[in-house]
Amino acid sequence: MTLRVLTTSLSALALLACSPTVKIEPSDKPIVINLNVKIDQEVRVRLDKDVEDLIANNPDLF
Repeated sequence: MTLRVLTTSLSALALLACSPTVKIEPSDKPIVINLNVKIDQEVRVRLDKDVEDLIANNPDLF
């Protein structure tokens, strides 16, 4: 009986000694998010001379 208790105790102790340890440590350096984004929008409206003349002659067209 004492051999069984001793074996069980040693087995439990061995299992506890092998338990994994997880550590979460913050980094020493700050987190840097670099966003090199260039938003460029360009709207160009080109009208032919005939279309410009048509709009000038008919202002109620639009």
